[in-house]
Amino acid sequence: MPFAILAMALGAFAIGLTEFAVMGLLPQIAGETAVSIPVAGNLITAYAIGVVVGAPLLTAAAVRLSRRTMLVLFMALFAAGNALAAVAPSFGVLVAARFLSGLPHGAFFGVASLVAASLVPPHRRASAIASMVLGLTVANLVGVPAAALLGGLAGWRLAFVVIAALALLCVAGVLVFVPRGRVEVAPGLRAELAVLRSPAVLLVLGVVAVGTGGLFAFYSYIAPMMIELTGYGAGAIPALLAVFGLGMTVGTVLGGRLADRFDHRKLLVVLLGGQTALLVAAVPAVRSPVLAPIVIFGVGVLGLALIPAVQSVVMDAASAAPALASAAIQSGFNTANALGAALGGMVIAAGFGLAAPAAVGAVLAALGMGLALLMLRHSRRASAATPARPEAVTAAG
Repeated sequence: MPFAILAMALGAFAIGLTEFAVMGLLPQIAGETAVSIPVAGNLITAYAIGVVVGAPLLTAAAVRLSRRTMLVLFMALFAAGNALAAVAPSFGVLVAARFLSGLPHGAFFGVASLVAASLVPPHRRASAIASMVLGLTVANLVGVPAAALLGGLAGWRLAFVVIAALALLCVAGVLVFVPRGRVEVAPGLRAELAVLRSPAVLLVLGVVAVGTGGLFAFYSYIAPMMIELTGYGAGAIPALLAVFGLGMTVGTVLGGRLADRFDHRKLLVVLLGGQTALLVAAVPAVRSPVLAPIVIFGVGVLGLALIPAVQSVVMDAASAAPALASAAIQSGFNTANALGAALGGMVIAAGFGLAAPAAVGAVLAALGMGLALLMLRHSRRASAATPARPEAVTAAG
């Protein structure tokens, strides 16, 4: 169902725009609303809080609806939040609009992953999820720079108008292309909550919340790192961010193909181990104008290659009722964002230098790898403890 997945990828593109484009629009927003840049930064925080809060709450509230209906409602709410941001009469209303826009972010991604997986054969499940998530990475590659350019030429409000329009186009695409009969109604809330408490699901959420913090610790301070340590001028930062976005795009596609071919839990261990090694190497490499872009690209690749494997692990571990667990993954990513950025800022403030966030990222990735190893061990124990089916015993006899 390529057009159905394309429709959901368009929603992911719109979400990527509204999450990251505001970072490039902060000077214009601060100037028009008469606040300082640090105060305007609360627009980023408000969105992240909305994601963390909204992913489980909206999914739980709508769990009895069909997943197709959930997609439409979540993206319509997202469109409303961005439309409110476009016409916000004050900075306070703009903050509230950002929080409202963040609420359906995780819920949409969680349900869209399940829908994308349900539209293809089982052996293509991870690639279908990667194709949907590709909209988010393409937004970082081309959409965010374009939104910043548009905001500079025509004002930041027009950027939010465009995002709202894209969200409504996604709603239309879901209504037209996502087949009504192929997307089942989710189990009840009690079943969803029971699955969310299982050790397997909690472990994968821990892997996301801690392990991907390494990506965000490095990425959050990439601009001052490249200017102060690597020696690039400020004009080179957009190009370096595009390199990172390209790495994210390649990683999403590659991660989907790898997750279709290899054990998802083992793949998480390998990817987080590679991220650990790369971030350790990044500490000296960020001082080299030649090596720094390579490291930036690699961190993006490994960071986003995790997503299809993580979603596949969640769907395996929570197969009976996966909607809430799948949405909680997005809360985990935003927790990792906050954790990585906060710890990276702490080591800089403590005087360890601008390369220190890369070292913090390596520690977080290593901790995530440790949790992934625990998850793999738990899976093997659970498989060994599962009694053999009668027909298998008969065949063995």
